[in-house]
Amino acid sequence: MKTFFSLLLTLLLCLPFTNQAQSAKSRIAFEKLQHNFGTFKEELGVQTVAFNFKNDGAVPLILNNVQASCGCTTPEWTREPVAPGAKGLIKVSYDPRNRPGVFNKTIRVSSNAENADVVLSIQGEVTPRAKTIEEDYPNAIGPLRAKTNHVAFATIKENQVKKDSTEIINNTDQPIQLSFKTPPPHLSAVIKPAKIAPKQKGYIVVTFDASKIKAYGFVMHRIYLNIDGQDDYRNSIAVSATMEEDFSKLTEEDLKNAPVVTYDLESFDFGDIKPATKNEHTFTLKNTGKKDLIIRDVKSSCGCTAVSPSKNTVSAGESVPLKVVFDSTGKSGRQNKTITVITNDPKNPTSVLRISSNIVAQ
Repeated sequence: MKTFFSLLLTLLLCLPFTNQAQSAKSRIAFEKLQHNFGTFKEELGVQTVAFNFKNDGAVPLILNNVQASCGCTTPEWTREPVAPGAKGLIKVSYDPRNRPGVFNKTIRVSSNAENADVVLSIQGEVTPRAKTIEEDYPNAIGPLRAKTNHVAFATIKENQVKKDSTEIINNTDQPIQLSFKTPPPHLSAVIKPAKIAPKQKGYIVVTFDASKIKAYGFVMHRIYLNIDGQDDYRNSIAVSATMEEDFSKLTEEDLKNAPVVTYDLESFDFGDIKPATKNEHTFTLKNTGKKDLIIRDVKSSCGCTAVSPSKNTVSAGESVPLKVVFDSTGKSGRQNKTITVITNDPKNPTSVLRISSNIVAQ
């Protein structure tokens, strides 16, 4: 019994020291948690600040991770354990390039400290630098530079006429006289002014008349420029549009009796196939509406995919095969292709079917 009480007394005397050892932790104490760079010019480049800290705890401090909220903010930090009473730092750099305006970024600091997660922040405002001609007008058209060399009309209804433009600049020391080679019938273009003085701006104005082209879906053409009387196929702008059938005049009754396109499947996977082989799958297209369904156009996303509908007019209730042939020649690995089917279904004029495969070497 005496031995038992002696052992119990020893345990009670040691317990405070054991608890104290277990509760000993590091503690990270920063001189500041925020820094404001104020307003500075973009051309001054990367701005850096050091967040100094001290280990106010009783055991070595270890920074496990320092994570910035944005790729524009780069942290560096003390990697070695920081002894009790010793100091360390976290250096934070902000890159203002192409980031004008006010910014507010955070840096999360994770450690083995009692205060395990601490958030630092940096703020400021970047005054934009003056851009170069090449930056403001990134596309070269011969001696000219353009805001864009692609006039995109997005969607345009049949019989609709739309107009758009691109800004150009003569970045040479000589005046430039401009004109066009004969554009496609549905496109017209003018240059304002036709003669652009050195360092002066102008506009290429393009008009798209959808009534003069019989097409559906995405179309692209090029307009070629004559510069100082010289023609060069490289001096051109692209013009694109997605042409849609105009269903706006259909009545409610028309819509009730309209054709409706449906498919047995909207995607098909050939699985593993060999290189340099032709692989076929047939989708079934059905008209579940009340009037004839007209297939306006069928387009594939790749020349490697051939599509041939058996007929272009599908009666109400009729089903027709839509054969797709995928040629794996020159391809490898995972492949994903699309087939766009354009019909006179007013509620679903554009359908996208998908085929996929995995081409494995023999």
